[in-house]
This record gives sequence, C-alpha cells and structure tokens, in this order.
Amino acid sequence: MTDLMPTIVAGRRAFTDVLAALSEQDWNAPSLCAGWRAREVVAHMIMPLRFSAPRFAGEMIRSRGSFARMADRVARRDALAPTGALLDAWRTHESTRWKPPGGGLEGALTHDTVHGLDITIPLGIEHPVSEPALRIVLHHATGPLSLKHFGVDLTDVRLEADDLDWSFGHGQPLRGPARHLLMVLMDRRLPAAALQGPAAARFTVY
Repeated sequence: MTDLMPTIVAGRRAFTDVLAALSEQDWNAPSLCAGWRAREVVAHMIMPLRFSAPRFAGEMIRSRGSFARMADRVARRDALAPTGALLDAWRTHESTRWKPPGGGLEGALTHDTVHGLDITIPLGIEHPVSEPALRIVLHHATGPLSLKHFGVDLTDVRLEADDLDWSFGHGQPLRGPARHLLMVLMDRRLPAAALQGPAAARFTVY
C-alpha cells in the first residue's frame, strides 16, 4: 500500500487551521465523545503522538491495565493545559508517525479523522477531510476488526452516503453525508438532522 503519511500530515495540518479558529467557548463545548469537551478530545488525539512506549506502559499500569480508564484519565488531566499549549502540541506533532496496535497507518488516519469529527460536528463546522482520506477511513471502519470492536447493531440497515458513491450493509436505507455515516460506524450518536431514513432515530440523540 502507498505510504499514507502524506495524507495523514495534510489532514493534520488542515485540522490545525480548524483548531486555531476555535473560540475558547468552542474548546469547552461538548463533543460527540460522551463526557469530553473539544479540549479533552484534542488532548486524547495528541496523547499517542507524544507518549513513548515506556510512558504509555506506565500510564497503563497506573490505570490497572484498562486502556479506557487510562485514555479518560490522561485526556482529562492533559486538557487542563491552556488552549494555546494544546494547539502548539498538536501543531508540533503534525508529522509524527504513529500506528495504533493492529491498525497500521489506516488506523492512525481513522483516529485523526473520527476525533476531528467528534469536535466539528457538534460545533456545526466543516472538517477538512479529503474524499480520498475519507474513503480510506470508511474502508477501515467497515473491516471486521473495527466492526467487532465498536459493535454497532446494523441489522437490516444499509448505510447510503448522499455526497459520494458509497454504501454498506443491507436493509432499510440510512442516508446522510459519508462522514456522518462513518460516525454511526464508530458508535456515535448524531444530531437528528444529520441522518435520514426509518432507522435514523436509533443513531441520533436530538
């Protein structure tokens, strides 16, 4: 496969511009990650880019081996930093190469894209993810490991993007922008207007 780092770096740089334009109120706004504001999400996005393997292991030990506990604790702790420091840390690591265990660079691109959408969708602003990058992420998100990990019940549901030629599954159509359907696959609940179709209520919160 072609090295995805240029795609990842371009996406991170574009997202830097998004973060730089946010107000302090935006940084403190709720995200699609339950219990996290935008600033906790950014802190989480930065975490794997700046942690060495020994530091990661140490944080896991402190959290008694639970990645979920560790990720939440570290995000809440690191989000206490000033907004400018979080933005500078993200900018510093725009070119940092990182692969999640078992996920490769597709997983890294997915991590950046999904968490960027966690921030931008509730704020009603555009996430500057390119169509090629989005297609790579959709392919990764519909792989067996991702589907098993997130465990979203898509029985009798067919995801149909209304902004590009992409669909997944079988059953009644659930329509919306491809990036919103991606977040369905990631077990996020979206604003009601983001999706259309008989099953839309199952995947929305308001």
